[in-house]
Amino acid sequence: MTTLSLNRKIVIVLFSSVIFFAGCHKRVASAPAAPASAPPAPPAPTVTLQASPADITKGGRARLAWTSTNAAQLTLSPGLGSVSGQGSQQVDPDESTTYTITATGNGGRAEASARVTVSIPPAAAMPSQDLDALFKEAVRDAFFDYNTSDIRPDAKESLLKNAEFLNLHREIRFAIEGHCDERGSEEYNLGLGDRRATSAKKYMVNLGIAEDRIQTTSYGKERPFCTEHNEACWQQNRRAHFVMVR
Repeated sequence: MTTLSLNRKIVIVLFSSVIFFAGCHKRVASAPAAPASAPPAPPAPTVTLQASPADITKGGRARLAWTSTNAAQLTLSPGLGSVSGQGSQQVDPDESTTYTITATGNGGRAEASARVTVSIPPAAAMPSQDLDALFKEAVRDAFFDYNTSDIRPDAKESLLKNAEFLNLHREIRFAIEGHCDERGSEEYNLGLGDRRATSAKKYMVNLGIAEDRIQTTSYGKERPFCTEHNEACWQQNRRAHFVMVR
């Protein structure tokens, strides 16, 4: 072998080695990491608010009702504070008021409003007779069945008429007396008379009469309207009797 051939072989071997080692040390580029997916946003809260009735006369009442979803806390203003996720609340504003309920949760905040408009009725023209006589003429007793304080249909009609008159004369305060017939013990009838007076009061309040205008008392069987000993007479004694308080 000639020196030239030997040198040529050495060059070839060295060149091949350089290519081999260069290939071994070449880094392979890594694939870019996939971006992490963002967690889903929490649902936004929703809330509704309604007033019924939306128009009342001064001294009357309305009921607010609301529903909500996705809310951690609800606040009803003015003046009512924290409330449950769904419910209702009676209100008796002295003037027209807009109520607002605010719902907050992880998904944000939502609001709803309802307005109760309060009107002041014109003063009723007074007849020549005084107010006490007018009260006695307009306000009716409510009568009850034996041994019960449930408001029966004819009593509901009487109490409705009473409420209409008393809403026109808001200066009047009055007492409701509970009465019973002569049967039963004095103690039992005092309790029954109290239940009758309280039942009539609650019904009047539901008709829009302010609770602080009403007093209640029970006379049991102590003050009968009729003194005969028969059902026709006893029926007249089972009553809630209205008396004006000055």
